[in-house]
Amino acid sequence: MKKRLDIWLIAGVLVIAIGFWMFLRFTREEGAFVVIEIDGEETARYSLTEVRTEEIMTSQGTNRLVIENGFAKVTEADCPDRLCVNQSAIRYQGESIICLPHKVTVRIEGGERSGVDAVAQ
Repeated sequence: MKKRLDIWLIAGVLVIAIGFWMFLRFTREEGAFVVIEIDGEETARYSLTEVRTEEIMTSQGTNRLVIENGFAKVTEADCPDRLCVNQSAIRYQGESIICLPHKVTVRIEGGERSGVDAVAQ
């Protein structure tokens, strides 16, 4: 009896996990902008439709960002661990590539940017 309950529990957890994965997979939205932040401050914003290569220079080092085909990817970095280079390319809202040694964040935002954050009367 105990083994049967274990099997049902494992099957239930798998069904929930697959359902959650499908929800996340099919509800994500493509981004429109690549936002570069250095030490928490936005330094640049580029359209994902552009084809460009940018050198991101900080006091700690340099990263190379390539934007093409609707994707953004860090292709080179002179940090010791190079984890940012090993991350996959990003294109959906909310995705990011982070280089901790250089304090660089590359993230994707979507939609039109408005200068107004609240309704003014």
